[in-house]
Amino acid sequence: MGNTLLKDIREDKLRLGKYEFTSRLFVGTGKYPSMESMRDSLEASGTEVVTVAVRRLSLKDRPQESLLDYVDTNKYTILPNTAGCYSADEAIRTAHLARETGISDMVKLEVLADERTLLPDPFGTLEAAKQLVKDGFTVLVYTTDDPIIAKRLEDLGVTSVMPAGAPIGSGQGILNMNNIRIILENAKLPIIVDAGVGTASDVAVAMELGCAGVLLNTGIAHAKEPVKMARAMGLACESGRLAYLSGRIPKKLYAKASSPEKDF
Repeated sequence: MGNTLLKDIREDKLRLGKYEFTSRLFVGTGKYPSMESMRDSLEASGTEVVTVAVRRLSLKDRPQESLLDYVDTNKYTILPNTAGCYSADEAIRTAHLARETGISDMVKLEVLADERTLLPDPFGTLEAAKQLVKDGFTVLVYTTDDPIIAKRLEDLGVTSVMPAGAPIGSGQGILNMNNIRIILENAKLPIIVDAGVGTASDVAVAMELGCAGVLLNTGIAHAKEPVKMARAMGLACESGRLAYLSGRIPKKLYAKASSPEKDF
């Protein structure tokens, strides 16, 4: 039984365009107490995809030590993101920079509306997504939990829609599960919850709803013990996925005895 279960887990791949992953947890690289803490947390989480803001990378004339010195590119797939971009044009240029410098043609698209809320600009996001898909990118899009915007993005041909569970860095978990359910019900592509995750139970909830994965950063980086939290997040992602695939029992108002009325 144990070997069969492990085989099932390994064969349950997440496919994003030409890319394929066993782990469904995506982990960011910002806000850690130290580079060593980041490195150890990535290892503990079991992630295979590490997201990095292109603006944080020294792509030319690298100093003696940089972020990439602590991320094993032979082990992890780097997912460049356009964090910090507040217009479609800026995000498009940043994505092209990541591809031209050999980081990746898979990009996490962010077009933010303002610095205070860090909420996505839906109009700029749609505009940038349309152009990047046309330019041949594998586009994963950070967006609100609006089912209409999610469907519009899917219609543009993006690879994955990434609705926010809650505002970036807020740690509030999934605030509107009904919207996520509607997005999942309508989607024919992987839905990855991005932003707002605070603890392991938030990850499990997202996965139990049927999400294809979870992307998080602050929940690990700002934990009192990031490495332990990273491990918890990884286990929750796997546990939630297994629970979803297993099929939960229906919720009932009244009790129902678990013991049979008659012997077998």
